[in-house]
Amino acid sequence: MAYGHSERQASTKIVISGGFGTGKTTFVGAVSEIVPLRTEALVTTASSGIDGLDATPDKNTTTVAMDFGRITLDQDLVLYLFGTPGQRRFWFMWDDLVRGAIGAVILVDVRRLQDSFPAVDFFEARNMPFLIAINEFDGAPRHTTQAVRQALALPDRVPVITVDARDPASAKAALIAITEYALESLTSPAG
Repeated sequence: MAYGHSERQASTKIVISGGFGTGKTTFVGAVSEIVPLRTEALVTTASSGIDGLDATPDKNTTTVAMDFGRITLDQDLVLYLFGTPGQRRFWFMWDDLVRGAIGAVILVDVRRLQDSFPAVDFFEARNMPFLIAINEFDGAPRHTTQAVRQALALPDRVPVITVDARDPASAKAALIAITEYALESLTSPAG
């Protein structure tokens, strides 16, 4: 057997999504066992008034196509991670990036919760399992998962968790949660 892979090894695709500056690139980089592919470009003054930089004044790069990483969750399960760009002008790529995915992690910054609605709407419209991962930024206010669920008008079945996108263990826990939720959704009568 080449490369030490099990004959029964399965792979699947998970999308990491959310608004501009919510930590998608950081999340993929924290958990990827390979050097992640990043399509980062410098934020320039041309983004002023377009990308909503006011809430992220220290952000100097942005994803312009996607982030890509890989993590082996178990000896027989490999996840391929595709991070979406957060800016509205790149949303046209989302349909291609989600093709074949079993689920999505939507990263949320509670300081800009309104930026989460487009991602929630996108995945709801495609009937794709997703969970909300509240990225707990340093200095950001803390809200309960139930308060965020209510603010986003989410049904009880959609998981809402907290995450530190910089922490590999926290990011991995989010990936396990979406994988379990997606598999549960696929096997449930209503899913």
